[in-house]
Amino acid sequence: MMKAIVNSRIITLQGILFNHAVLFEDRIRGIVAETQLGKFTISEQFDGQGQYVSPGFIDIHVHGCNGFDTMDEDEKALAVISEALLQTGVTSFMPTTMTMPFTRLEQAMEHIRQAMRTGRGAQVLGCHLEGPFIHEEYKGAQDKQYIIAPDIKRIESYLDCIKIITIAPEIADSKDFIQACVQKGIVVSIGHSSATYEQGMEAIGAGVSHMTHTFNALPPLHHRFPGAIGAAMDSDITCELIADNLHVHPAMQRILLKVKGLGKMILITDGMRASLLGDGEYDLGGQNVIVKDGEARLTDGVIAGSILTLNKAVRNFMENTGLGLAEAIQLVTLNPARQIKVDHDKGSLEVGKHADMILFHDDLEISTAFVKGNLLFRR
Repeated sequence: MMKAIVNSRIITLQGILFNHAVLFEDRIRGIVAETQLGKFTISEQFDGQGQYVSPGFIDIHVHGCNGFDTMDEDEKALAVISEALLQTGVTSFMPTTMTMPFTRLEQAMEHIRQAMRTGRGAQVLGCHLEGPFIHEEYKGAQDKQYIIAPDIKRIESYLDCIKIITIAPEIADSKDFIQACVQKGIVVSIGHSSATYEQGMEAIGAGVSHMTHTFNALPPLHHRFPGAIGAAMDSDITCELIADNLHVHPAMQRILLKVKGLGKMILITDGMRASLLGDGEYDLGGQNVIVKDGEARLTDGVIAGSILTLNKAVRNFMENTGLGLAEAIQLVTLNPARQIKVDHDKGSLEVGKHADMILFHDDLEISTAFVKGNLLFRR
C-alpha cells in the first residue's frame, strides 16, 4: 500500500525540494508535487510538520551503543544496538569488531551474519573487521596480545559477511591478502598502521581503497615523512573521519575536506557501548574505558572510540566547514553506500531505492525513522 510524507523539506541529490511529497512502499515510488497527490491512492499520510526528510544515515564504523557492543557474547546485543541507532538517524550500519581472541571474532561475525538475515531496527549491512590484522605500535584502544598477521585463511568462511577489513599493510607483506580480499568484493582499509608513504601507496596500488578513522591510530602527517595519511591525501581513496572535535581538530577536518573533496569522505562515529548513556566505566574489547565529559579513554589516557552520534557528527562537520546540509548529508548517506556498493538500494531519495528515511528538525534532532518503508522510530 502506498504511503506519503507531506509538508516537509526533502533532501535530494539535486538540492532541497519544497512543496513535494515522498511516495513509498518498501521502496520509494516517487517524489511528486503535493498538488499532484490526488492522482494516487494513498493508504497512509505522514505530516512532516516542516521538517527535513533525508535518506537514512549509514554508519560503516560503529562498535556499539546503549550499553551493548558488537563483541558481546550476548546474542541480543546487535538487536539492542540496531534499535537504539534509529534515534540518531542511522537506518543501516556495519557492526565493527575489536582485536580479541579469534574465537570471539568468529562468534561476533556469526552474530552479524544472523543479524543481516533476521535483524530488526537499523539494518545490519555486514561486518567491519577492525583488527586483528593491525600494528602493535598504533593499536590505539585495541588489545595487542591478540594481534596477528593478515591471513585470508583465517576469515575464509566469513567472506560473505565481511564488507570492510582494516589492516596495517606493512605487516607481513600483505599484498596478496589485499588482492584476495578485493577479488571477493571486500573493501580493504588502512588503519592502526605504522606504514610509510611508500608502503601506503603500494597498498593502494594493490587495491586498498579506504582509510579507517583518518588521522587517528596513524603516524602524524609530517612534511618529510608523509606516512599513510600522506598516501591517503595523495590518492583517491575514501577517508573516514570522526567529527567529534576531540579525535580531530576542526582545522584538520577542513583541510581533509579541501584535499579529498565531498565525494571521498565518510563521517563515522566509532561509537562504543557508552554512546547514548553518558559518563561512567565501560568495557571496550575487554579493556576498561572511563567516559567523562563526553570523552572515552582507556585508564592510561588513550582515546577509546567515541560516544559521538552520527547526527551530531553531521552538525559538527557543518559548523566546522561551512558545508550546507544537502552536501553534508552525502557524507553519511551516498558516500558510505557507494563505498560498500549498496548505492543501488540506499544512500539517496531516488525512485526504486529502499524507503530508508528519517525526519529531523533544523538542529538535526531525529524525530522519525523508516527502514524499508516501516515506521520504526518516532520521538
